[in-house]
Amino acid sequence: MPYPIIELEVSEPLPVLSTGPNDTGLALILRYQDQPIGFLMKALPPQATLSAKEVSDWLGRDIAQKVLQEKIYAQINQVSNVSLPSLTVAICTKDRTENLQRCLASLLSLQRHSMSPLEILVVDNAPSDQQTCQLVGTLPMVRYACEPKPGLDFARNHALQVSTTELLAFVDDDVTVDRLWLEGLTTAFCENPDAGGFTGLVLPYELTTNAQILFEERGGFQRGFEKIRYGQYLEGNVLYPCGAGIFGAGCNMAFRRSLLLELGGFDNALDTGGPMPGGGDLDIFYRVVRAGYPLIYEPSYLVFHQHRPDLAKLRRQYWSWGLGFMAFVVKSYLYDCEMRSRFIKLVGWWCKYQLTLLGRSLLKTHTLPVGMVLAEIWGGIMGLLGGYARSQRRIQSIQDHFNSHPI
Repeated sequence: MPYPIIELEVSEPLPVLSTGPNDTGLALILRYQDQPIGFLMKALPPQATLSAKEVSDWLGRDIAQKVLQEKIYAQINQVSNVSLPSLTVAICTKDRTENLQRCLASLLSLQRHSMSPLEILVVDNAPSDQQTCQLVGTLPMVRYACEPKPGLDFARNHALQVSTTELLAFVDDDVTVDRLWLEGLTTAFCENPDAGGFTGLVLPYELTTNAQILFEERGGFQRGFEKIRYGQYLEGNVLYPCGAGIFGAGCNMAFRRSLLLELGGFDNALDTGGPMPGGGDLDIFYRVVRAGYPLIYEPSYLVFHQHRPDLAKLRRQYWSWGLGFMAFVVKSYLYDCEMRSRFIKLVGWWCKYQLTLLGRSLLKTHTLPVGMVLAEIWGGIMGLLGGYARSQRRIQSIQDHFNSHPI
């Protein structure tokens, strides 16, 4: 069942690789002089062995080209003795202390060795118990805040209000940060001092279940290993910037805090939890770019995400993607009149794309089973048919309740 994840430093001689008695494949994280340059997966029988030559053939010509690119980049772009401005890393969490503890351990390791000021903030969102507060209480280098209103964007906005640093980064509690995470963000900031936001690479933390392997075979959260500077235009993309999924993932993002305040923060009616579990990251990425600020994707700004472990949860994730995406589309159509024609075309493109996937799934020529594709389509339909308006009403009810019953 599992795919062990192995890191390979390609500047060193390639090793012989083997699968264990219960493994059904291997996954490789490729690095060149510690920089991430590739991710590969390969189905293999248990107790199979790949020679160094077979590993080299697997890596292929694309990796050699990427290594050459990294060598050239290192020679012409040298960022030295440069540090980030003040940075707060916010983790918005709810009743998941085991995940949170692992995430905090990875951040604290960076904090201890960082030359830049780094504050770690945990925002406890409508907790059902005191476990998160107690955990953070044992960590003197971590700050705790509680946001009683349920909803991820309520928690994100709480972090925005209580932080005071120039940069504000968000990581989900089910990620661990790579050892180069802070260095990657520093590089992106120094190379793009005019940027309003930053996103980074997201790779799997583990591949131990069918659902996790299936999700990563579909592409996971990956946006590739090339640096990208998203400005006001993107050549060849007539729908840009409306298809905001290209920008990155909300589990690993950072912004200028002053810009978030200028934009009014996150939309509380998106990423609300169960009824509307998505769309908030797409919305903020889109609004940053529409405000005239570059958004930077930096692959060395890397985290490892623990994917959904079972098929039922993965199916719900695809449903939430469809729902959140279309809620974002409807909201943007309503409030950004200049882009309305593009959003109409985007909905048409999305429907055609999903129907193509459904056809391929029915013919068993696509990775995802029919149920997963249908879940995303159904989520999208719910989003189109009043999902955002329903969420706005729920959020208004929550806000009214807390205004009349202050804590």
